[in-house]
Amino acid sequence: MNAINYFEIQSSNPQREAAFYSAIFGWKFIKLEGLPIEYHRIETKGINGGLMKRFAKTPPPEFGTNAFTCSMEVVSFDKTAEMILENGGQVAMPKFAIPGTCWQGYFIDQDNNVFGVFQVDLNAG
Repeated sequence: MNAINYFEIQSSNPQREAAFYSAIFGWKFIKLEGLPIEYHRIETKGINGGLMKRFAKTPPPEFGTNAFTCSMEVVSFDKTAEMILENGGQVAMPKFAIPGTCWQGYFIDQDNNVFGVFQVDLNAG
């Protein structure tokens, strides 16, 4: 636990990015329904990930790195969220269910870096 176990790509045009990464790396994209965001699961030959519709403006190029978000698998989402907040982190996107898979949420560290946390729960939803 607590290891990077999932990556996500944010995009203002998910279909464009799905075509791009499929053509280059052969990744498979599967659109998921029933989520509060547009989301595609990414299957690779290594760590799997997701492609999500960007929920904020794309940072201008001169504002630093615009990169993938990594998510850590944890035993307890709620306890981990509590520790993040107690140590100066902030909620970027509140906990939500990925039905039949996990509880997911996003946080911001003290330098404004976004990272994800998820708890596997086949009953989520």
